[in-house]
Amino acid sequence: MDTVLSASHLTCRYGRTEAVTDLSFDVAPGTVFALLGPNGAGKTTTIRTVMNILRPSGGAATVFGVDSRQLAARELATIGYVSENQALPLWMTVDDLLAYCKPFYPSWDDALAARLVAEFDLPRGRKLGRLSRGMRIKAALVSSLAYRPRLLVLDEPFGGLDPVVRDDLVHGVLELAGQEQWTVLISSHDLDEVERLADTIGFMDGGRLVLCERFADLHARFRRVEATTADDSAAQSVSTVAAGWLGVQRAGRVVRFIETRYVEGDTERRATAACHADRVEVFPMTLREMFVALVRARRDADRETDKKVPR
Repeated sequence: MDTVLSASHLTCRYGRTEAVTDLSFDVAPGTVFALLGPNGAGKTTTIRTVMNILRPSGGAATVFGVDSRQLAARELATIGYVSENQALPLWMTVDDLLAYCKPFYPSWDDALAARLVAEFDLPRGRKLGRLSRGMRIKAALVSSLAYRPRLLVLDEPFGGLDPVVRDDLVHGVLELAGQEQWTVLISSHDLDEVERLADTIGFMDGGRLVLCERFADLHARFRRVEATTADDSAAQSVSTVAAGWLGVQRAGRVVRFIETRYVEGDTERRATAACHADRVEVFPMTLREMFVALVRARRDADRETDKKVPR
């Protein structure tokens, strides 16, 4: 199977509001695919549609080759799902929850469940309602990992959690996904944590997919560039913006921009020529910096388009 999960021109509307527009992406087996974006970008709507919690208004999604609208017990028994807003039976203890879930999954592994409970330091006899939010997320994760799912879907799992709990979750997901060759689809606005997890990145903004690319390729082609000119007037006179440059700013003798097509040596030569620079420095970028640059560029382009549309 070339893809575990696939979305094709997926569109979702709430009344007149289009939450997701013409979304297409594929998730390859054994990879971690991160769907990223700010709150309201459409990530949770996409996840819920893929999981058949919501019906698409247009397009389609498939999981293991099955239309998401036709997912049945056979497919669901191989999918783990954890959401930040997931409702849990708060009157149950951790042990009660695991005992309740076990009969639904033929592949349930008691040894794995016990190991995860110990690693996450979960109090087995305490009711879920008396646990912290982070502990409840851990309990939900154990109940979704104990049957060794082929696909793990995580919808904003790190929201509002303290750094230690987030690190526990990231470590647990990374270790098990690597060992088991699981496929993971994770949605999040917590870019710093996801940077350690993802093989492939899908950036969403305003219900649309801004970019979808392997993280290694993305990391290789993005750079923050600072070109220092001979004097202030030289910097202010820079008018050439090369293809692939975003967010050009001028401050004193320095011209700053984001290079989205970085080639070692070539970028430096082009920046030197375009900025009349005495010195050019390039710096690697974090996932957060890349996302902010892309979203700002998109929104600036949208504003320019709106200005040109007759009112």
